[in-house]
Amino acid sequence: MKILLIRLSSIGDIVLTTPVIRCIKRQMDDDVELHVLIKDKFASLSHNNPYVDKTFELGNSIREVIKELKKEEYDYVVDLQKNNRSKRVCFALGCEHHSFHKLDFKKMLLTTFKINRLPDVHVVDRYFEAVEPLGVKNDGRGLDFFISETNMMQEPDIPEEFRNGFYAVVVGGSYNTKVMPTDKIIEVIEKLDEPVILLGGPGDMQRAKVVADAIGENVWNPVGMLNVEQSASIIKMSKAVLTSDTGMMHIAAALRKPIVSVWGNTVPEFGMYQYYPQNHDIQSNIIEVKGLNCRPCSKLGYKKCPKGHFKCMNLINTDEVVAKLKID
Repeated sequence: MKILLIRLSSIGDIVLTTPVIRCIKRQMDDDVELHVLIKDKFASLSHNNPYVDKTFELGNSIREVIKELKKEEYDYVVDLQKNNRSKRVCFALGCEHHSFHKLDFKKMLLTTFKINRLPDVHVVDRYFEAVEPLGVKNDGRGLDFFISETNMMQEPDIPEEFRNGFYAVVVGGSYNTKVMPTDKIIEVIEKLDEPVILLGGPGDMQRAKVVADAIGENVWNPVGMLNVEQSASIIKMSKAVLTSDTGMMHIAAALRKPIVSVWGNTVPEFGMYQYYPQNHDIQSNIIEVKGLNCRPCSKLGYKKCPKGHFKCMNLINTDEVVAKLKID
């Protein structure tokens, strides 16, 4: 049987599909060849996955990708993207295909009218709806994240003063309203008073510089110099991770690290909180300002707070963050 799984973006969402990929391959044994369609800029996440037999990269042309996919003559398509492009692929391939409930209407009820009709089910478990017809079930082993040997950083790659233990702090995110304000990050690190390595992408370099300059020698700032896998290596070496609702949060969960996640305009009720193996004993905490009548304001985020006050982050108690973050 030949199966195509579609998840085009983004980093966190792709990591959240890994239990489905693993379970297809492990539960269907040698009877399945599994291919993945993914955006080219995220393709390494699929290339590194030993459960994926072949990766198709989507660049600018969906038409060219469909042309190549048709040659494979798939038996089944697992659509975990469920947008116009993935539906176009399913239609073009003409084989049996299944997806999952995105719950967009219920999310709209929560963001617009603050009416919560969302099920208490993580999105990973909802992804498995798409493979129920195959008899594939969640094995409860959590997420996967695979780091290539080329990008695997070791202790000698970090400054000597951080080799006896450090905390990883993710300073950025895809939307500003999901990210802790810089002054809050500085306050947390000052109260933590332990070595910290900052993580983020090229777009987070200015924010990271402000934090590093304010703290001084207790912080190492490689933000903008590391790729996703190298950043994951830093997370793997850390004692614990402080992050907002980001892809790095899901990578940290895949690497079985203790996490303190701080939530701004989004809420865990959307089903995208940190996901660990069943019966785990990993320290995991969610910190959020509850009771705000403007939250959640979006299922994704904005460049700035629509109300102008950004209370969902500005009212975060940094003492609570530090207390939850510290690992004995």
